[in-house]
Amino acid sequence: MKQRLGLKKILLHLGLFLITLVGTTFAGAEWMYGKFLLFTGVSFQEFLGGLSFSLPFLGILTVHEFGHYFTAKYYKLKVTLPYYIPMWFFGAGPSIGTMGAFISIKSRIPTRKAFFDVGVSGPLAGFVIAVGVLYYGFTHLPPAEYIFEIHPEYKQWGMDYAKYAYQEEEATIIMGTNLLMEFFKEYVVEDRTLIPNPHEIMHYPFLLAGFLACFFTALNLIPIGQLDGGHVLYGMIGRKWHSRIAPGIFSLFLFFAGLGLFSAKEGYGVYPLYGAPIYIYFLYWVLAKAFRQSMNRIVVAMAIFTAQLVIKTYWPSAQGFEGWLLFAFILGRVLGVHHPPATIEAPIGLRRQLLGWLSWLVFILCFSPMPIEIV
Repeated sequence: MKQRLGLKKILLHLGLFLITLVGTTFAGAEWMYGKFLLFTGVSFQEFLGGLSFSLPFLGILTVHEFGHYFTAKYYKLKVTLPYYIPMWFFGAGPSIGTMGAFISIKSRIPTRKAFFDVGVSGPLAGFVIAVGVLYYGFTHLPPAEYIFEIHPEYKQWGMDYAKYAYQEEEATIIMGTNLLMEFFKEYVVEDRTLIPNPHEIMHYPFLLAGFLACFFTALNLIPIGQLDGGHVLYGMIGRKWHSRIAPGIFSLFLFFAGLGLFSAKEGYGVYPLYGAPIYIYFLYWVLAKAFRQSMNRIVVAMAIFTAQLVIKTYWPSAQGFEGWLLFAFILGRVLGVHHPPATIEAPIGLRRQLLGWLSWLVFILCFSPMPIEIV
């Protein structure tokens, strides 16, 4: 009975992986060729093009999760194989084919060292592969004319298409960047004319896969709650200091996410000021697990809103990324901001402290303040 149950679990994980592989392949092909393939049909060439996105992207996510998995096994923890989360809209709208992957640890993690090792292993393992994918992508860029295969209408403007193509009233998508990608653009690419316009990154599968992998790596390394970064920070400083620092980091995250939504000067804010009470209540609500005292939540929510309002009023160009508000909601209301305690609160040692600082460097290299813009 146990063997059959084990086989069912393996088939579940494998099935989720295969469904996610199909979804990311179709999603990658849609980004690459600029059309929803469910409605137009998919050729074998387009399917292979989608694989050039899905294989490196899922490969990075898989290495990340198995970094956690094998570290947990090293500590003899009860842990599941990775669960892949498919999310493809069958061509009805843009997606990347997945919401990522995760493992579930069924055992209580006994020490700060174990928390640290399990948390840091995934991002660092995935980051190494992401660097390789981006290096390959930037050293194997197609000819500049490649973009005309995706957008034949750009041919009328030649290589100056960027001056004209994005002036239309239709909304266009701009993929973000990060310090790692900027390093490759500056120091690795020999012919800078081959570097794609930010509007067109999604048509370059290895660059898109590497960027998204960096995005998920940075997302996981945010030092809050039970994210990988939360485990790393907890391992480095312990529960007492983590419980003090994590709410502050979360508050700063909320501050950046909502920066630019409101201004005291007409025309500079995204939303009129009469919507501010609803927004302040949202901040108060999301802060519930970060600050247990109601008065503290009120003070912090008002402080965040006031700082955002003042900065946007006097520096109209200041802008955060409101998409982060959704992730703040997930952190604040679902995942939590504080970290569960280990049974043994022993320090982790100098070598792991240095490894922790290396993980913060990885976070800085991978983080994209505005991962996507619609203009």
